[in-house]
Amino acid sequence: MAAPAAAGWRRPQRVSMQEHMAIDVSPGPIRPIRLISDYFPHFYPFAEPVRRAPGPRPVAPATGPAAQFHPNLEAESDSDDSAGLGTLEFTLLFDEDNSALHCTAHRAKGLKPPASGSVDTYVKANLLPGASKASQLRTRTVRGTRGPVWEETLTYHGFTRQDAGRKTLRLCVCEDPRLRRRRRAPPLGELRVPLRKLVPNRARSFDVCLEKRRLTKRPKSLDTARGMSVYEEEMEAEEAGDERGRILLSLCYSSQRGGLLVGILRCTHLAPMDANGYSDPFVRLFLHPNVGKKSKYKTSVRKKTLNPEFNEEFFYAGRREELAQKTLLVTVWDYDLGTADDFIGGVQLSSRASGDRLWHWCECLGHSDHRLEVWHPLDGVPLQLSD
Repeated sequence: MAAPAAAGWRRPQRVSMQEHMAIDVSPGPIRPIRLISDYFPHFYPFAEPVRRAPGPRPVAPATGPAAQFHPNLEAESDSDDSAGLGTLEFTLLFDEDNSALHCTAHRAKGLKPPASGSVDTYVKANLLPGASKASQLRTRTVRGTRGPVWEETLTYHGFTRQDAGRKTLRLCVCEDPRLRRRRRAPPLGELRVPLRKLVPNRARSFDVCLEKRRLTKRPKSLDTARGMSVYEEEMEAEEAGDERGRILLSLCYSSQRGGLLVGILRCTHLAPMDANGYSDPFVRLFLHPNVGKKSKYKTSVRKKTLNPEFNEEFFYAGRREELAQKTLLVTVWDYDLGTADDFIGGVQLSSRASGDRLWHWCECLGHSDHRLEVWHPLDGVPLQLSD
């Protein structure tokens, strides 16, 4: 009897751990796997909590999570450094008729907060190459948000088709140092837009990822320790020393008054002459050859600016035949109290000039009662008038 009992005894069948988990944990038909974020939700300390209505959470569709995520390919950046810095929405418009470039800063999204934890930001714009202070414009500061909305337009006057072909617009999202009691804080992100592809008189909108600030290495100075590198912002390295600025002049020969009306409207991108990086500009006018005070005028002084607006008009009496033989010298100066004024730049209009200066002068004297406004680049060398 022992032999048959031993022959009928069998070792119990073992169940693997995988089969045990499949039987106990997932009985019944197979259901779609939930997203991992459903089990481990992300925590954003600076974002407002999302409020949902109470009730069962809907199950994800069988197509998987790819059907719910639609990436914006135009906002992607090729650099891994730009990940997490946020995006900037803005619009550019090259107004060729009025020689102006309009940059409208709309909003930023997903800005990476600094160590302080609070975000008080503004947008700073620069035209490169060019003097940093002369081409620097900025928006107002929006406080306490990672998604600031500015809806503010920055305008560069005197912007021509030649500028569009060779210049680049640099936009930086910066933290306001006055509110955080910090100085020279690095920008939260920046981007650069070549302007050569802009179509005149047609607005173009952008939604671009911000990148880290670009640094460029410059040669070590003699007193720098061996092995130490000195870096500076590329914007400062691209500063153009040959550009002195531009002036917008208005000329009109008045037949009723019998003379020339010269309007000093505005200047833009003037070279800085003071230690604070700005100037206190004013404009002098001189009609040569002429004697007496009636041939010399000057505008009022505009304090601490590189883009002054004057809107002042002056009158020179004389017939058109007489004025055609004369020379109008317009110079821009930096006012200094107690010392000699600094020369910034000048422009000379006469029948012996060339280019736009000759055309502006002849066109004005050739047509009466016709006001003509033209932008002229300033020469950095003081002009010499011969008798």
